[in-house]
Amino acid sequence: MDEAAGEAPTSLDAILGGRLRLRQPLSGHRVGADAVLLAAAAGAPARRLVDVGAGVGAVGLALLQRWPEARGDLVEIDPFLAALARENAALNGLESRVRVVAADALDARGRREAGLADGAADLVVANPPFFEASKVRASPDAGRARAHVARARRDAASPLEAWILACLALLAPGGRFVMIHRPDALTAILLAIGRRLGGVALLAVHPRAEQGSHRLLVAGVKGSRAPLRIAPPLVLHQASGAFTARAEAIQRGEATIDWPA
Repeated sequence: MDEAAGEAPTSLDAILGGRLRLRQPLSGHRVGADAVLLAAAAGAPARRLVDVGAGVGAVGLALLQRWPEARGDLVEIDPFLAALARENAALNGLESRVRVVAADALDARGRREAGLADGAADLVVANPPFFEASKVRASPDAGRARAHVARARRDAASPLEAWILACLALLAPGGRFVMIHRPDALTAILLAIGRRLGGVALLAVHPRAEQGSHRLLVAGVKGSRAPLRIAPPLVLHQASGAFTARAEAIQRGEATIDWPA
């Protein structure tokens, strides 16, 4: 157990088969399978990426590690997590190619003042909070609550719409947006995307083959007019509880998720 930035206790962990080391809070929200799946689903290499709601930097740093020519912005509203993201960039030798921005990406003026230019990213990835404050009881842990529960904003119909619109504003024409969320949010996701993205692809993630989907990966290209596509599903576990071969390769950083052409 360690102390970082004079705040909460942290631990030093590794993901992607030990390829990426991360210091993260010992309690509260911690990096898990969703971050690994989102990084695996990012698609073809991008030169400039933005990870919105980056936390300790898992997704953005995984992509920068995979793509040596890429540069990225990790945007995180929590100053403590942003400080850990900076530490993690250095820990993995990526500090020269990454900028950590402690800002609210959903605040257009605030993100511009922080140096985040609209329409500049080739790739934007996001793992938005899955729940709305008006519909669930938030965790007493502030970090966990912030990661899992989004509050309403006056400039959007829903917190999820606010997240998606902010992400798409950062994206350049022809750039790619990839997010992970819950399957029951699909209608809200498609409404928020509207005609801003084309070539939208959906990939359902199932805990086991006989179980319904518990996660949904969504990707699309800004300004494209290509039709919506549905990718083959990803099953994470065998009946025994062990990872499927495909899921194990993704968890170890040995495989990515290929979207349909």
